[in-house]
Amino acid sequence: MASNTTIALSGLARRLVRDGLVPEETAQEAYQAAGKEKIPFVSYLVNNALASSPDIATAASDEFGAPLFDLTAFNPEMAPKDLVDIKLIQKNHTLPLYRRGNRLFIAVSDPTNLRALDEIKFHTGITTDAVLVEEQALAEAINKFVEANDSPIGNFDDFDEEGLEDLDIQAVSEGGNDDEDSQEIDDTPLVRFVNKVLIDAIKGGASDIHFEPYEKSYRVRFRTDGILHEVARPPMNLAGRISSRLKVMSQMDISERRIPQDGRIKMRLSKKRAIDFRVNTLPCLFGEKIVLRILDPSSAQMGIDALGYEPEQKAMFMKALMQPQGMILVTGPTGSGKTVSLYTGLNILNETERNISTAEDPVEINLEGINQCHVNPKVGLGFAEALRSFLRQDPDIIMVGEIRDLETAEISIKAAQTGHMVMSTLHTNSAAETITRLLNMGVPAFNVATSVNLIIAQRLGRRLCSHCAEPAEIPKELLLEEGFNEEDLKEATIMKAVGCDKCSNGYKGRVGIYEVVRVTKAISQLIMEGGNSIQISEQARIEGFDDLRRSALMKAAQGLLSLEEVNRVTKD
Repeated sequence: MASNTTIALSGLARRLVRDGLVPEETAQEAYQAAGKEKIPFVSYLVNNALASSPDIATAASDEFGAPLFDLTAFNPEMAPKDLVDIKLIQKNHTLPLYRRGNRLFIAVSDPTNLRALDEIKFHTGITTDAVLVEEQALAEAINKFVEANDSPIGNFDDFDEEGLEDLDIQAVSEGGNDDEDSQEIDDTPLVRFVNKVLIDAIKGGASDIHFEPYEKSYRVRFRTDGILHEVARPPMNLAGRISSRLKVMSQMDISERRIPQDGRIKMRLSKKRAIDFRVNTLPCLFGEKIVLRILDPSSAQMGIDALGYEPEQKAMFMKALMQPQGMILVTGPTGSGKTVSLYTGLNILNETERNISTAEDPVEINLEGINQCHVNPKVGLGFAEALRSFLRQDPDIIMVGEIRDLETAEISIKAAQTGHMVMSTLHTNSAAETITRLLNMGVPAFNVATSVNLIIAQRLGRRLCSHCAEPAEIPKELLLEEGFNEEDLKEATIMKAVGCDKCSNGYKGRVGIYEVVRVTKAISQLIMEGGNSIQISEQARIEGFDDLRRSALMKAAQGLLSLEEVNRVTKD
């Protein structure tokens, strides 16, 4: 509740009121609210759209006679590193710009923020001078500076040849038993090469690394934004030594080359962040092919808004998550982002009062506060066995990595019908096919209709680069044939990939494409009447649930996807 206490405004706040940029009552409330939230007054105004960043900067420049510095022309990576602690920068909402002798020039959006300048001076022992900048530009520059200096990815360029050799890399046993007698490969150039490949993959945003031996060649490929591309061709005579090095890193048996093996590598990039690699070997004609899946725990922390759901789809997902019982199913091919969607939902539900257990094969991302079980069929611990144990441990929410058989499906549905929220995945192409897949497994139609709350089918499309994408000249008739309607084309601008030095062939990153279907009374009735996937899909369209094609076209109309990418990822 806002305080009724009146504060005598001074400095910049008084100038903003006098210039008519902020009403006095609003300025009073903002000043008090900013103090409670422990953020600068100017930041509060801009964050809550109470005044524009350029107007505030102009008023501050006039009031204090300080020239306004254009921060958009400044590269945050050029700022002095290791001089001011990042926590101090974030706390005081300032940014060191450059140093001249014993003077440090600090970007501020409020020249009256003397406490921040004094604190930095105290910690650095250097005289500080304020440089006036726009609040919005300052906030963006601070974020870039923090990403470049606190994020391990920003520090990769600092690795020299010796640094590559000394990276902190640990083996993680899939079964939980560490083998301390693993043989090490003493080959320094090879160690540097393998480490550099892993680092380059993370820097480039790859999801998988492929090491592939052939009769007369050996190649390394990265899967970036869903597309494989070659990055290296080491000498063929190094194939066996590279395989041995990777197997030692992931704590596999390097003498066993006849059967597939699974392992895990943890690469510690900073005190706060590590990247895991899930490793699998496969004996092939000319050696072992080894594939590393990059598991970044930060991908589970992105938040639902970063996944690409349309507003109504997000609302349905959130509502289903808040149900006390029932089942949420996520479906799609391998690499379509199902795991990230499930973990995002689990993160939302991960609170002290809930008991959350997961059965996964394998556990891909470690989450604090969630009981994660790695299933191991070799020792008799499959999904069904893990689920039975979960139900004896007072669960609230259960996540099953994948429903593969009737036994797992029946136990999951029983749990969903007896007061538990169950989340799982299947490998089908659409929401309607997910229902028929359960029916074909042998699950009674009544159980499917009464237990499944929501089905999400998804794909990942390559996002157009925001720096180089250009409007595409496509005839209206062709767009209508592709599936757009007249209403879509009134405000839509279809973009095309071009390519620049900041992207890969016109694309950078990926965006989710979703079909979110709530199991309504009409769909439930259709399931119990034995309706097939075509009939269920038609009913979903009648009730306003967009299919994958329609969702992809909407992303294209928003300028996120090219029409070529829509056609690559979805089908008519």
